Amino acid sequence: MNLYHFTVLVDNNELPVIVAAENDEQAFKRAEIEVEKSFLKFPQIKEIVLLERKKITNSGTAFVIGS
Repeated sequence: MNLYHFTVLVDNNELPVIVAAENDEQAFKRAEIEVEKSFLKFPQIKEIVLLERKKITNSGTAFVIGS
């Protein structure tokens, strides 16, 4: 299992999205689904960019979001 850090461009806004998935294809699909679920009106997703991918280990894994 991997932890994925995406930036999703929706209506000229960049949204950080974190997903746990078995592979890249599942992660991209899950990122799109989660963004769609978070809007009342169906959003126009312009771009999904994978920024980081880390293996989830027994000791855990993490990303730092922001600056």
